[in-house]
Amino acid sequence: MTPAHFTFSSAFILGLAGLAFHRTHLLSALLCLEGMMLSLFIAMSLWTLQLDATAFSPSPMLLLAFSACEASAGLALLVATARTHGTDRLQSLNLLQC
Repeated sequence: MTPAHFTFSSAFILGLAGLAFHRTHLLSALLCLEGMMLSLFIAMSLWTLQLDATAFSPSPMLLLAFSACEASAGLALLVATARTHGTDRLQSLNLLQC
């Protein structure tokens, strides 16, 4: 495994661990998701450059577009949650009280 592959794999694993263990605020969960998507974007970009495959060249841009849509939906949910509940703590959210 090259150092670049190790770096992006460890960045993805750290984002996944942060998402799994630090679930106190919605904003920290969204930041962990963004870190995971950014490491996937960079890894996929390097993968297409190393293979010299022109057929896979739109894939990183498509992933980046989906990541931007995910970030905007997450921020909209964060604002809606902060307005209705007054906080972004995930323990205060109860799905049974819609």
